[in-house]
Amino acid sequence: MTQQQYQSCIEACNDCAAACDHCAASCLQEQDVASLAYCIATDIDCAQVCRVCVGLMQRGSKLASSLCEACAEICDACADECEQHTHEHCKDCAAACRRCASECRSMAGMAQSQVRPAAIPPRH
Repeated sequence: MTQQQYQSCIEACNDCAAACDHCAASCLQEQDVASLAYCIATDIDCAQVCRVCVGLMQRGSKLASSLCEACAEICDACADECEQHTHEHCKDCAAACRRCASECRSMAGMAQSQVRPAAIPPRH
């Protein structure tokens, strides 16, 4: 697959990473930060994985679809956590995570239908 075919997933991952960063930073400004500790940690993890996925897709890595499958699960976990909170930044983050999870699953499905890469390609 070419980078153009990944574009909607790349955009969703970038948007999700930005929303997660914003959510984590905003959670740190809330009154009861301790109650948001898991949300903050999940935001940070999700943002990092989204950024790694973007890099793999931009390079056309054969590992992109495998990591995007995992990214979808991480995005769902982040959305589940954020949906437990009433803050607007958490709601926005959850929505971005759900969109990213959907795009990652779609991209992984398209990539797998073309050629199913091995989990780790052999070294040459």
